[in-house]
Amino acid sequence: MRFLRQSLVGVFLASVTLALLIYAGQLVFGAVQERMNADKNPPQARERVFAVNVVTAELDRITPILEAFGQIQSRRTLELRAAAGGRVIELAEQFEEGGSVQSGDVLVRIDPADAQSALDRANSDLLDAQAEERDAERALALARDELQAAVDQAELRERAQKRQQDLQDRGVGTAAAVETAELSAASARQAVLARRLSVAQAESRVDQTVTRLARAQITLDAARRDLRDTTVTAGFDGTLSGVNLVEGRLVSANEKLAELVDPSALEVAFRVSTAQYARLLDAAGQLIPASVVVSLDSSGAALQTGGIISRDSAAAGDGQSGRLIYARLDLAPGFKPGDFVTVLVEEPPLEGVARLPASSLDASGTVLVIGPDDRLEALPVRLIRRQGDDILVRGSGLEGREVVVGRTPLLGQGIRVRPLRKEARAEPEAAMLDLSDERRARLVAFVEASDRLPAEAKARVLNQLAKTKVPARLVERIESRMGG
Repeated sequence: MRFLRQSLVGVFLASVTLALLIYAGQLVFGAVQERMNADKNPPQARERVFAVNVVTAELDRITPILEAFGQIQSRRTLELRAAAGGRVIELAEQFEEGGSVQSGDVLVRIDPADAQSALDRANSDLLDAQAEERDAERALALARDELQAAVDQAELRERAQKRQQDLQDRGVGTAAAVETAELSAASARQAVLARRLSVAQAESRVDQTVTRLARAQITLDAARRDLRDTTVTAGFDGTLSGVNLVEGRLVSANEKLAELVDPSALEVAFRVSTAQYARLLDAAGQLIPASVVVSLDSSGAALQTGGIISRDSAAAGDGQSGRLIYARLDLAPGFKPGDFVTVLVEEPPLEGVARLPASSLDASGTVLVIGPDDRLEALPVRLIRRQGDDILVRGSGLEGREVVVGRTPLLGQGIRVRPLRKEARAEPEAAMLDLSDERRARLVAFVEASDRLPAEAKARVLNQLAKTKVPARLVERIESRMGG
């Protein structure tokens, strides 16, 4: 009976306790519901702040660099051709591809037998012409002497005729004697005319011999030139190219034997657009002698030399655009005609322009600058030049402003940002810390216990923590994740 009474009392007490717990839970639930229903204000949304890299725009005097591609060529290239045909009997030892020769060196000899025979015949003809000239001069001298004798005889006949005429006038002479004297005088005058004709013929013969002698001299000079043409010599110091000749080969007249290139007189020909060409003209419309730098990069080995613009092409060229410009090079060892090179041309300097990264300019011609309260502002600028990954711009109010680098679609006017300046970006990377043993052990324990880091990253971080100097940025990043 006692057991039953105690059991009932225990059940009663348990029921009362359960009822009190349920009642207390209802009170707590009701209080929470009432508090939640009473808070009508929604939570305030936090403004997102973007971290951006900025640079300060500084206006300065900048010399733009125009980049183009061109080809090296020689200003003196001579085609060696055979002036006379025949068999090659001698070749110079350096007459080969790439052979260096000096001015006046004998390169090729062609068999001179035919040319020598022609020269001998021309000499013989000249001797005949000279002998004919001397004979004609002697004949002319004799003809003139005979003319003088005929003139003297005619004068004697004239005086005899006058004497007979005077005798007849005085009644002493006869008419027959006068007629005989007149006939003798007429015969003497006719003889003078005949001698004058002989002199004229002798003079004509002399003139013919002079012409013949001149023709013989011309033939002799031509034969000598033909003989000289059997020898090919170097016109200047240079290098041979395109050699296709061996000793014993038959060559024809005007056949190309090789090319002689002067390696010390090189220039580069490069093509630019019409707009770029206009920037290289002065106020008078003449091409300025701008300085150029020519470089040849091949398998890591770079050849470089300087030069100056000398001229431009007279015409644009069939099917071509822009302008072809030539620049004379300085001493350029290692460069060869035909090399494809990069040409950097110094344009006239520009005043009051700012150099900025190309990623700071958008398609509408504006840049984002830092305004009051670190909010972005759009500033219109004018693009002047593109220089590789940089741009040269002008704009009102641009000087001294901080310009955003690396624009993204998330950035725009009015957005608040956290500027990362060049000095601030470089300082954490360069700062190194000396850690105490307790601090180093705490960092190492956190890294080893982290499950987020991959094995390779964890090993790299632990390696850095094991060094005497630890980057400050790495320590800051780990401690921010540790919560202290």
